[in-house]
Amino acid sequence: MEEGSFDSVVDGCQGVFHTASPAFHSANDPQSEIIDPAVKGTLNVLRSCAKVASMKRVIVTSSMASVLYKRKPLDSDVVVDETWFSDPAICEELKLWYQLSKTLAEEAAWKFAEEGGIDLVTMHPGFVIGPLIQPTPVSSIEAFIKLMNGTQAFPSGIYRFVDVRDVVDAHIQAFEAPAASGRYCLVGDIKHHSEVFKIVHKLYPSLHLPEKWEDGKTLVPLEKISQDKAKSLGISFIPFEVSLRDTIESLKENGILTV
Repeated sequence: MEEGSFDSVVDGCQGVFHTASPAFHSANDPQSEIIDPAVKGTLNVLRSCAKVASMKRVIVTSSMASVLYKRKPLDSDVVVDETWFSDPAICEELKLWYQLSKTLAEEAAWKFAEEGGIDLVTMHPGFVIGPLIQPTPVSSIEAFIKLMNGTQAFPSGIYRFVDVRDVVDAHIQAFEAPAASGRYCLVGDIKHHSEVFKIVHKLYPSLHLPEKWEDGKTLVPLEKISQDKAKSLGISFIPFEVSLRDTIESLKENGILTV
């Protein structure tokens, strides 16, 4: 939040990956706890980058949160791509503070980059799963554990998954590939939570899954999310079943999930 605090960090760098943003969905004061750190934090990183003559490119980790939330309904006829932008008014109306923070931060980043001549690329991962990078779960893995335990599910029951290894590869390619530019949606597969449980049950028959996961409700039709641009970076998305198994194996190894 402090302007200039990144100056010494980025000095002499050719590239910067700005991956951090408050990743929680409720707060007593959303403006100061979620929105300001996302927007002002991003601008402070970019201001520091603008001072560095050797800087070639800045990669900002945004989210599908800044892509999907608009008035257009999502159904099986829809193909979401990089031309989609979330509507801040809708996010505010629905009190989607995290989505609002990511939308406003990306908006501010593009405006600053265009005015300041920074070569900016933004990455938009969905719900990130895969092997843990550190021994404690990050927010998306915590949400995944809650899904497995039956303590929480997305209100829509729809998960737009991507493997952390694909997210990492895409970030590296976005910096290293000279032709990389603009925004990149990163979603490997879209599943309803009942489909996720079916696959988990097949892979781990002994895993105690929440009761009533196989409800008889009609599944909401799922939109498609374009992978064309991500594939132009050389990303071939890890199959969902592989990603799911590797996530559960990693949670087992770290003593977080018992199978």
